[in-house]
Amino acid sequence: MEINSISTELAPAAIGPYSQAIKADNLLFCSGQIPLLPDGSMVKGGIREQTLQVMANLKAVIEAAGGSFAQIVKTTIYLIDLSDFAVVNEIYGENFTENPPARATVQVAALPKGVQIEIDAIVALGA
Repeated sequence: MEINSISTELAPAAIGPYSQAIKADNLLFCSGQIPLLPDGSMVKGGIREQTLQVMANLKAVIEAAGGSFAQIVKTTIYLIDLSDFAVVNEIYGENFTENPPARATVQVAALPKGVQIEIDAIVALGA
């Protein structure tokens, strides 16, 4: 099995000892994306703006590996407040109009840098 690290300057750099994504054969394992801009600064705004930035970051990482949202097979959404679910679900759904991936959504006590949302993904490249 061939394993390669994927990174792009179109998404924020990792804030710790991890890769933006790891490609293992035709699978891409995307680390959780938080609402940082590619320059590492925090996006301004609430849950709507944060979710839009997380989706943009996730898209940039997946595209850097040659993939697309249509190839995502599983996501996990981490929220600090499940009352934000309706807003997040609306934005998320706009990106997956056909064959949406399997998904789990969980409320957590805290996320890195005090953000409100984080999303990770598994992608089947070439699918």
